[in-house]
Amino acid sequence: MTAHRLRIATCFLGLVATLTFSFGQSGPAPSARPGTAKKSVDSLDRFLRAKMSQLSIPGMQVAVVQRGQLVLNKSYGFANLQDSVPVTHKSIFAINSCTKAFTGVAIMQLVEDGKLDLSAPISRYVDDLPADWQPITIKQLLTHVSGLPDILRVLSPSTGGLADLGSEEAAWEKVKTRPMDFRTGEQFSYNQTNYVLLGKVIDRLRSKPFAQVFSEQQFQPAGMKNTVFGDSRDVIPHFAPTYSIKNSLDGKKLSEAKLTNNYAEFPASRRTASGLNSTAEDMAHWIIALQQGKLLKTKAALYTLWTPGTYNNGSPTQWALGWGLTKFRPKHRAVGMSGGGRSAFLVYPDDDLAVVVLTNLGGSSPENFIEELAGYFNPDIPQSDPITALRLQLQKRGFEQAIPVANELKKRNLQPDENELNDWAYRVLSSGQTNEALELFKLNVSLYPESWNTYDSLAEGYERLGNHTLAIENYKRSLAMNPNNTNATGHLKKLAQVSK
Repeated sequence: MTAHRLRIATCFLGLVATLTFSFGQSGPAPSARPGTAKKSVDSLDRFLRAKMSQLSIPGMQVAVVQRGQLVLNKSYGFANLQDSVPVTHKSIFAINSCTKAFTGVAIMQLVEDGKLDLSAPISRYVDDLPADWQPITIKQLLTHVSGLPDILRVLSPSTGGLADLGSEEAAWEKVKTRPMDFRTGEQFSYNQTNYVLLGKVIDRLRSKPFAQVFSEQQFQPAGMKNTVFGDSRDVIPHFAPTYSIKNSLDGKKLSEAKLTNNYAEFPASRRTASGLNSTAEDMAHWIIALQQGKLLKTKAALYTLWTPGTYNNGSPTQWALGWGLTKFRPKHRAVGMSGGGRSAFLVYPDDDLAVVVLTNLGGSSPENFIEELAGYFNPDIPQSDPITALRLQLQKRGFEQAIPVANELKKRNLQPDENELNDWAYRVLSSGQTNEALELFKLNVSLYPESWNTYDSLAEGYERLGNHTLAIENYKRSLAMNPNNTNATGHLKKLAQVSK
């Protein structure tokens, strides 16, 4: 733990606020020895507090669903640091891109109602689209293989709002003039334009705004009383504002890191992608409703929702339909979503288990430790996850040992998935641990030397460290393997200008 994180953590963890805990019928087995449940609760509590201290998380909610029951509902720390407002089970957190999972459910509800075909082109449902956009299918939008230009590029880079564009219509017309990023179905690129289009589909086929559709067909049936759309401009009761740890402000490097308030805008059309705010308890009730058939009518629809899309060559994408955390391993498969580096949830269908973690610190990335948390309810889960096993070992032995540690894990049939490893490496990179991220990018290249994307990511790691020679070398190698890699092309042009 760095010194600045320790200081920030100490200021609020010494004043930990409310704590709620409940075991339902699916709690500890009746045969458990006296005191075992209390020991387990205490151990889990220590684990969660340690994570808050390590990551400097001001406030956090955790909910666990087991066998259709809410068996854990905990609140820690402060929802609002300015006024020392404690987190309670009613505190509302921004869930950001976890919203996309709700959009996936809304789309599947349209499929079940016979109003939508996942394989149909978007042009069947949305008019006045550029020619290159029209053949893209609904499923390709859901799984981010569309190749569309990202609408974020025309919005304010600091707030995500409309800035000087004046209206959402102006932003939409502007993004439609941008060229495609790549041929549809050939690559993966996380993209907000996809979900703006899905929102337009829901609006049209339901003949009402998608926000109303979500409320009527998901929030109300699931009993989600504290789930609302909104951003920093909205007054939301019991809202826990998001904080970030900054090393620089206004272009100047700070002598020590500073905890700052976040500000974000989500124009109405973008709220199918990132616009929801909720509680861990509400999210748990939503998962229960989903699994109990209250939101989707058939298990076949749920199966489709949690099945990855496909690239043009038939290989699976890393995303299911709106669900971006997909762990299709031999044991303890899991699906879920993360949002804004501050919220995450995972559902374990075969284990009848689900875990939700919401925080108010951007960059806390609870998806990094959510499988460890699940381990308190099924100890085999973290032992079966290659990324968790790798991370725990590297925290002990150092990230420079990534390749030898991975070789050891491979003997236990624990090889990290390329996409999962790449995503983790980028989370590490975004937290400022550039050297550690570089070691993970190197590992991914060693594990998947035939993948153009691993070299592209490694190049970005070198570029962040200022090693332009190795950055250029790896971008060129990636481009040779995939001539359509526009990311490499763009970075090579920028690096060529820097070297002049």
